[in-house]
Amino acid sequence: MYVEERIYTLHPGKLPAFLKIYEEKGYGPQREILGPPVGWYTAEIGELNQVVHLWAYTSLDDREERRARLYADPQFKEYLTQIFPLLVKMENRILKPAPFFVEPLKKMLASWEG
Repeated sequence: MYVEERIYTLHPGKLPAFLKIYEEKGYGPQREILGPPVGWYTAEIGELNQVVHLWAYTSLDDREERRARLYADPQFKEYLTQIFPLLVKMENRILKPAPFFVEPLKKMLASWEG
């Protein structure tokens, strides 16, 4: 199992616009294709104007397949064209849960889907 951490840094003052566009155009396709997010946050302290979201995958192949389906989705493509001008940078990391957290993560995701 893997968790993808995505951090988007926005131009100052653009967070409300980003969140509105994401809620209207991005969240639906992501939730449908990627499943429930492990987490979705905005920064309050530290580097500001950031959103952080986490998505779980059973394998790197699973991630590749689901991300390909996501990027083929017309609504998600429209979302991307609207948010790119708001972004300063995008960061991405693939995280592997510690051995003792694999089962709790699986249970958490299963409870959200059930």
